[in-house]
Amino acid sequence: MRYLKWAGVAAAVVLVVACFMPWVVIGSRQIIVTGIDGSITPDFSFGRPGYINLLMALLFIPLTLIPRVWAKRLNLAIVAINLAWTARNYFVLGTCSGGECPERQTGLFLLVLASLLMLVSALFPDVELKETRPEK
Repeated sequence: MRYLKWAGVAAAVVLVVACFMPWVVIGSRQIIVTGIDGSITPDFSFGRPGYINLLMALLFIPLTLIPRVWAKRLNLAIVAINLAWTARNYFVLGTCSGGECPERQTGLFLLVLASLLMLVSALFPDVELKETRPEK
């Protein structure tokens, strides 16, 4: 389990890279949606859904490296929020709307994979607990 924290940090870096990659392509309108640049035209806007994932990844990295119990607990909450936001992005951006079905791209799949790896890393932290004996 020693290397799981570094796998989590690598997954956070992959998540940051995935936010800049194409997430969906809408072929009929020739639109490519990324996590950072989702607002394409005034009548067709996805917003910028990758910013929350970026924020959660940037909070995840230092909390993973801090060897305290409070940091690991906070890290678990951050990873849960990140995974929920990733699921929202996956299902909202990938659904058919108005007869147009977007094509999911590699960036969206990398986002899901990185979020799941971050969750596994946060579930099994590398923290040594001090053993305390009850006083008589």
